[in-house]
This record gives sequence, C-alpha cells and structure tokens, in this order.
Amino acid sequence: MQAFLYLASQSPRRQQLLEQWGVRCQLLLPDPEEDPEALEAVRSGESPTAYVQRVTALKLEAALARLRRRGLPWAPVLCADTTVALGQRILGKPVDAADARRMLADLSGRRHRVLTAVSVGRPGVRKDRTWHAVSTSAVSFAHLSHGQIRRYVDTGEPMGKAGAYAIQGRAALWVDHIRGSYSGIMGLPAYETAQLLARAGLRID
Repeated sequence: MQAFLYLASQSPRRQQLLEQWGVRCQLLLPDPEEDPEALEAVRSGESPTAYVQRVTALKLEAALARLRRRGLPWAPVLCADTTVALGQRILGKPVDAADARRMLADLSGRRHRVLTAVSVGRPGVRKDRTWHAVSTSAVSFAHLSHGQIRRYVDTGEPMGKAGAYAIQGRAALWVDHIRGSYSGIMGLPAYETAQLLARAGLRID
C-alpha cells in the first residue's frame, strides 16, 4: 500500500518531492481564522537553528490540532520550514521587491546556510508522538551585478522564498558550490524526511 500522510505546507515543491518519493499526501492547510505568519516571527537573539526548529514544531502542533478539529482520519502529519542564514542573521521571505534585491545583494559573492527543519507527528489517543530533524546546507553564490539581481527579482520568483531565491529556478545559475542536501535547500531534505517517516511507521525507501 502506498504511504499516505497529511502535508501541512503550502509549498508546491514539498508536495512534488513527496510524490516523487512515492508518498501520497493530502494538504492540511490552515483555517481562515488561523494566522500561520505569526508563527514565523523571529524572537530577539534567536539563532537560525533554534528559530527554524521552533517554528516547525509550532506548525506541527497547530496542524495536529487542525486534524482533530476537522475530524479527519488519523495519519502522520508532516511540517517543514526553511530559512536562510547569513552568519547569525535570518533571511526570511522578502516583504517586497526592494527587500528581495537587498537580500540578494547581501548574498552576492558569499557563502550562506540553508536550514530546513522537518517535523512529523502521529496522533494518539492519549498523546501525540512527534519526531524532529534539521538539515543544514552551505551554498556559495557568485558575484551578482545590480542588473542580474534586478532582472531576477522582476521575474517574481524570489517572492515567497526564504533568502529571496529558489535553488531549482534561475538562481541555480549563480550557485558555484553546494555542501549538503539539494532537496533540503529546495525545502524538504530527503534523508531526514525518510528517517522521520520510518520512525512514524512509514517506510518510503
């Protein structure tokens, strides 16, 4: 029987990756009265690793409550969150085109980290069980001209992306070195996800 889970993420890339790995998933998105953006607020002095772990755990907690509230059949729930870190500075999703241009200018010619946290929860009668992991990858960008940055931002691709770029899109032309998980940079690390799902009772290898 094909593995099945609920995916509490609006990222089409995560859904595509799961389907590529042979996992059937149903989206478990927030209700209108929920405010998922509020969960992503950065706390003062919070490290990138602590931030992405906390946000993903909160998203999983909200998703498990959503599953029960809707009376859906029980199955594992997967949440993930990705952030880009330049040193200890967290680069989230750009608020507008100008913000995206600033982020890309800061990343130009430098190495940064991409952190993706994954959380899997399995509902239980008395207590939910949860498992968590973090994938950290290093990405080096070539030097970018103002024109390159402007043209890329004008495509609209950076919007809604941590660090204002998508590794699977045009920004791949600027990446001269990667150390870590390519799928993790996309938003869902294959190895860590498979390990967590196996612990939750879903083997996908």
